[in-house]
Amino acid sequence: MLNYFYKLISYHFLFLLFFIPQLIISGQTLVGAKQSALSNSAVAQSNDAFGIYGNPAGIAQMHWREFGIYYSPSPFGLKELANANAVYVEPTSFGNLGIGFSLYGFELFKENKLALTYANEFWNNYFIGVTLIYQNLKIKNYGSANAFNLILGGISYITNDLRIGFSIENLLRSTYGEEKNQIPVIFQSGFSYDVLDNAVVNIAVFKELGYNFSVRFGAEYLPVEFLALRFGMNTFPGKYSAGVGINFSFFQIDYAVEHHNILGITHQFGLTLQFSGFENRIKAVKHYLFEQK
Repeated sequence: MLNYFYKLISYHFLFLLFFIPQLIISGQTLVGAKQSALSNSAVAQSNDAFGIYGNPAGIAQMHWREFGIYYSPSPFGLKELANANAVYVEPTSFGNLGIGFSLYGFELFKENKLALTYANEFWNNYFIGVTLIYQNLKIKNYGSANAFNLILGGISYITNDLRIGFSIENLLRSTYGEEKNQIPVIFQSGFSYDVLDNAVVNIAVFKELGYNFSVRFGAEYLPVEFLALRFGMNTFPGKYSAGVGINFSFFQIDYAVEHHNILGITHQFGLTLQFSGFENRIKAVKHYLFEQK
């Protein structure tokens, strides 16, 4: 009898862990405290190392090395949904390279991913990037399965201040084993506009196959060089987000909080090492793209 109840509870947890990420349609690849604070609206901005997941084309805008870590200890109050990620970007003469590794889940249900990214400027201020993800899913007493996931993204500058971007996640329609639709297929497109040298506004449309469209909005404002204030919202599911970023020398510390209308609050944390010493990322990208060339 005890074994029966143990299995019943285990199956309940597995159900939650598999379907809650589908319900919130964020996927486990949309990571980063800054990105979360902006409600993952930055598909056309994507100017940090976590861009290898949101829009890999974005890392081609960076001329500096960057390392970042991200941790969400208890999404929606469930420590079983804890996830962590580490990313690194290396600029080269033939394009920018990125690598990422993520951990998700607990003893009964675990999903680990390794990501490799290449991005470059192929035409004048038009960037294309691709991320190949190897992912492993392990369910206790049921074994494990592997899959490859491909993310394609692009960013184009309409003006020095206005960008348009897109990304397609799971372009190959990969899945685990013979089961269908276990890895979501996600389309994103949107605009990003630098209202000022210290303020940016993002608007994006997000679509996961099998779910409704979501319109996403995010804004970032730097009242002083070392402080970034962020806010975001999206229409489906109904979520609001906010966060702060503190820049000091080559350190950037980020915090984000998300509120889901049904599932509650999620806290997220990030640390980025920029290896360049700048404090305003918006200015740094523009200086590299439009002033040095």
